[in-house]
Amino acid sequence: YRGFLLHGVTGSGKTEVYIRAMRSALNDGRSSLMLVPEIALTPVFSRRLQAVFGSDVAILHSNLSPGERFDEWRRIRSGDARIVIGTRSAVFAPLADIGLVIVDEEHDSSYRQNEAPFYNARDVAVVRANKAGAVIVLGSATPALETFHNAKRGKYEYLQLQNRIGDRPLAAAELIDMRAVFRKAGKDVVFSPQLLDAIRDTYRKGEQSIVLLNRRGFSSFVLCRSCGESLRCKNCDITMTYHKIDRRLVCHYCNHTVATPTECPFCHSEYLYFIGQGTEKLEELLNRIFPEMRIARVDRDTMQRKGEISKTLFAFDRGEIDMLVGTQMLAKGHDFHNVTLVGVVSVDTGLGLPDFRSAERTFQLITQVAGRAGRGQLRGTVLIQTYYPEHYALRFAAAQDYEGFYNEEIKFRERLSYPPFVAIASIMIKHKDREYAMKSASILRSALDDANPDRQIRILGPAPASIGKIKNEYRIQLILKSANRRSLRDTLDAALARAETSGCDRRIVQIEIDPVDLM
Repeated sequence: YRGFLLHGVTGSGKTEVYIRAMRSALNDGRSSLMLVPEIALTPVFSRRLQAVFGSDVAILHSNLSPGERFDEWRRIRSGDARIVIGTRSAVFAPLADIGLVIVDEEHDSSYRQNEAPFYNARDVAVVRANKAGAVIVLGSATPALETFHNAKRGKYEYLQLQNRIGDRPLAAAELIDMRAVFRKAGKDVVFSPQLLDAIRDTYRKGEQSIVLLNRRGFSSFVLCRSCGESLRCKNCDITMTYHKIDRRLVCHYCNHTVATPTECPFCHSEYLYFIGQGTEKLEELLNRIFPEMRIARVDRDTMQRKGEISKTLFAFDRGEIDMLVGTQMLAKGHDFHNVTLVGVVSVDTGLGLPDFRSAERTFQLITQVAGRAGRGQLRGTVLIQTYYPEHYALRFAAAQDYEGFYNEEIKFRERLSYPPFVAIASIMIKHKDREYAMKSASILRSALDDANPDRQIRILGPAPASIGKIKNEYRIQLILKSANRRSLRDTLDAALARAETSGCDRRIVQIEIDPVDLM
């Protein structure tokens, strides 16, 4: 067993390294497994792998029909396919004699399964490689902070690709201060004049652009100007998102849908205000400003039909689309050689999330999407609109300075006792009756205190979670921090056993060790 962190800037040739490693494994008579974070990336990588390895490649992801999935599973099981590429569930593929495991974009939170059974495919991949005596390669332009920390401590061998293929320069990135734009315009604007001019110039030169917004829908929520109430999901403690094309409000947590009302359901006023912007609204605005351009939207709403995302991305690659507007799906792994402009709108929303990884995620998102620009012969430009240009995550992302960001972020993590300096457990108690959930949470808190007499583990809560209700269940949260992972697990085991005998309903208690977020 050997573990490597392959840290390569965007466009540095990580995929070529993967292919050569796979060829080496095949020459040794061993199989290879490659994980990618999004279904949208499987066509991109599978085309390249099949061009090299032909029918030796099998593909596994949740968009396959049961029949297609079974056929691929059978080819893998029989040994007819010795290379598997897929999303997180592919980590369980029945490959024999694995010699190589690759986790591309290893930092991506999509590798975490957020429903039972809970697992992180990256961590499972490391364990599987270890047990098989295989080589594991964790690849990323923006490694998870914990992974980079582990590499610095010698847990993984560190490999770095510092330059793009052919020594092509990284895209030139610039932060646009939207506070100055607001003062000059005297009103809130979605697009800065600088970004609009750049889009126009890019189109005139026959080049392509990408505009990224990390929010689906038309408006982020609907507010009544008379009574001040916002329209919220009846099942979740969250505002509903307006989708203009379907004239509906959708909860992106439980998929509850209602027709868009013509009046406020609370005070019956007609003065409803659609606040914020989503990808659908951006697409409409851009079509209005640039009617001559061919613009396509890429998000989970437009890509629900099978094969739709591959069709759109291939059309963009062939030059049949001038601009893509989308969410973070566009930030990962795609290789478009005629894209010379990337615009990032409303980047600040990610920084405001109540989670200790919010700065890291924002840095990763900007760095990754910036990597989509200038991958061909022409240098790319990245324009990042923000109301907080002083934030270190944005400054280091604009400079594409990973180590600078790491050195700044690691100080906060150490000072506030967050990973990689401690192990964290998130305990979520969920029930339709708030009092019933709080009762179990309080019993569990007492049991945790009893099982932690030396106070080696810091216990926070119980308290309502940052989103207090999802799918008609109230959510009460406890957070545990410990410098010792074994001590954390032992304390949890002892406390759960004690709490259950004291009346805590174990069925409504959900525990995650090393959660990808605390929301």
